Amino acid sequence: MTSRVDEILSWYESDDAQTLSNLRRILEHGRTGGTGKLVVLPVDQGFEHGPTRSFAANPAGYDPRYHAQLAVDAGCSAHALPLGACQVVAPEFADDLPLILKCNSSDSLYTGPDPEPAVTASVDDAVRLGCVAVGFTVYPGSAARNHMYENLRRLAVDASDAGLPLVVWSYPRGSGVSTEGRTAVDVVAYAAHLACQLGAHIVKVKPPTEVVESDAARAALEKAGVPLGTLADRVRHVVQSAFAGRRIVIFSGGAAKETSAVLEENRQTALGGGFGTIMGRNSFQRPHAEAVTLLHDVMDIHVSTPVPSP
Repeated sequence: MTSRVDEILSWYESDDAQTLSNLRRILEHGRTGGTGKLVVLPVDQGFEHGPTRSFAANPAGYDPRYHAQLAVDAGCSAHALPLGACQVVAPEFADDLPLILKCNSSDSLYTGPDPEPAVTASVDDAVRLGCVAVGFTVYPGSAARNHMYENLRRLAVDASDAGLPLVVWSYPRGSGVSTEGRTAVDVVAYAAHLACQLGAHIVKVKPPTEVVESDAARAALEKAGVPLGTLADRVRHVVQSAFAGRRIVIFSGGAAKETSAVLEENRQTALGGGFGTIMGRNSFQRPHAEAVTLLHDVMDIHVSTPVPSP
């Protein structure tokens, strides 16, 4: 299993020893440690969607320490969170749980056609709090995308200097894409590729649908005979778009759904060569014991699914 982690780290040849050490810590932590598969618990939904929508279903979640303890109890690879929650969690948990500081966020009190997250934390904050990586969201398709890319590039330089891997949430939205197009297979593949080009070590995207947004992309896919009929097929195309699978691509869990749907989605993303999942609401909105069981089942799916041949 360690050989798989070594193989993955070999794809990041230009990174220094400290960055690779922190990336290794994530890859070797928790129940999936050493397998090359990741199950990350992200809890930025309080900022993004509001505390009531996020935590009323399981009021224990109003306390950031609850989520960190859930990540520990379930054996998650890492826990991603914004600055304020990280300041609560880090003193108790940073030594034993890899923390990913989310360095930008949006709130849902204002919505417009071209969203842009605010920069809300820095690499200095991540170092001060003992985090092992930093995270950043970009919205390909927004009129503000270039400003986001420039902010991400500045963060990437600071992160490299500090030896911290970069995790990029690449979520198409804005006036440049339709509502359906946000999860269209060609758009998600493009978003994953953009994140890689911007220096991401780990890319987070949404599971792609059968929709193809661009006529030019549809023609290229049809000419090449790329199969898209199953989620596994579409995930395979997205992972291939991330430097032929030489970057870690994990898929979001999205809105809360039935357990059977969560498990089937993870089976499909694993079969398509996805490196795991970053799943928040589908875990922390459940009671603690149920959440741990679900996370274990998801981990078992990813670990038991063979790594596809390149």
